[in-house]
Amino acid sequence: MGGLSKERMPAQLDTFRQALPKNGLFAGMNWRFSPEPFPLSRKLHKKLEGLGQRLLLFQRGCDEIYRRSHKGTLPGWIKDYLDAGKPEALLSAARSRPVQSDLPRVIRPDLLLLPDGKMALTEIDSVPGGIGLTAWLSRTYHAVDTEWNIVGGADGMFNGFASLFPDGGDILMSRESSDYRPEMEWLSEQLNARTVSDAFRVADVESYAPIERAAYRFFELFDLPNIPTAQKLLDAVGNGTLNITAPMKPWLEEKMWLALFWSAPLRDVWERTLRASHRAALEEIIPYGWIVDPSPIPHHAVLPRLNAHSWDEVAAYSQAQRQLVLKRSGFSEDAWGSRSVSVGHDLAQQEWAAAIQSAIRAFPDHPYVVQEFRNAEVIKHPVFNDDTGVIETVEGKVRLCPYYFVAADGKTVKLSGVLATITPADKKVIHGMRDAIIAPCQVVE
Repeated sequence: MGGLSKERMPAQLDTFRQALPKNGLFAGMNWRFSPEPFPLSRKLHKKLEGLGQRLLLFQRGCDEIYRRSHKGTLPGWIKDYLDAGKPEALLSAARSRPVQSDLPRVIRPDLLLLPDGKMALTEIDSVPGGIGLTAWLSRTYHAVDTEWNIVGGADGMFNGFASLFPDGGDILMSRESSDYRPEMEWLSEQLNARTVSDAFRVADVESYAPIERAAYRFFELFDLPNIPTAQKLLDAVGNGTLNITAPMKPWLEEKMWLALFWSAPLRDVWERTLRASHRAALEEIIPYGWIVDPSPIPHHAVLPRLNAHSWDEVAAYSQAQRQLVLKRSGFSEDAWGSRSVSVGHDLAQQEWAAAIQSAIRAFPDHPYVVQEFRNAEVIKHPVFNDDTGVIETVEGKVRLCPYYFVAADGKTVKLSGVLATITPADKKVIHGMRDAIIAPCQVVE
């Protein structure tokens, strides 16, 4: 493994800061720099490389299960869960024939790093931020020390995004996602510089006129009511004019799929949809989960693994029983960025009960899911002191975000980079907070 000498390391903080694009990468967001990439063992790297294909098959299975529920070859309660609270105009366009087989071309799971090299999947993001950031980090760290074996190399993220649009494309950003605009503008500039053209551009979706040109969707579907061009976009999707990724399929962006993966009535369906090896690998990383559905269940039945007859009983659980995480499933401004996350054992009993009751009231239009809590491993990693530049060692928990790009044939997946977010060890929820370390990943012996 490559590495900087102890004498050279502190000077690199200024190098990192000076290498930042003049407009930054995120509006109003800072992070802490590490003097070296986050290390991944070859075994863990191999797991991550294989995971992309499995997640693609999983998403294809989700899409097929949803469509079969609409056709009546699978129970209707599946589509009822996934369609609730969503406008019919969006659902109609998303179910139209031109986009029937479309799946996201970018897959980014959120993976908590657990002890013994294991991982826990908490979310699959089809419209992820961080593409430009990870591209910048990978290139910048590679330039600092070419012996670091950066996942994807210096240009992996650039090549991955460019592969989505061989002839260029429009990156459609909404005001709601404007914090991420600097990174996508910088990414577009870098891609255009490679071809001496303006093939890539960032466009305001609020004033966008759909044309026969590939587009990358960087806006959330729940935000459509705030987008004046929404109906034009839906019409263009419905008639096949607009080739957009991620497809405007709201059912694919629900966290409840991670609970439906464990649903007993769907066990046979998943066994037919996924090969045994893929299914076993996903079972290893997807925590057991439930949809918070307050519908009465038979007197002789209980919620599996919870051993409770109702969600009211779960609301009354003791702290020892609350090794659980509650979060909104999707299609809401509260469904991302840890905004709706409640960690059961980290709350007072009254707070936990209030969170469960809120989830019960939100059903069915804004469903919540509960997952078993997985305790991330506490690791040690170096970080620059922001004030002095001195290198310190901190203890933290790690979230890995691998970026997978799906080829045009829809069959092959390439891992192009991995972003590591390291938060202080006392934090229960891991995300890009101000005191987090954000770094690319390298493969080590």
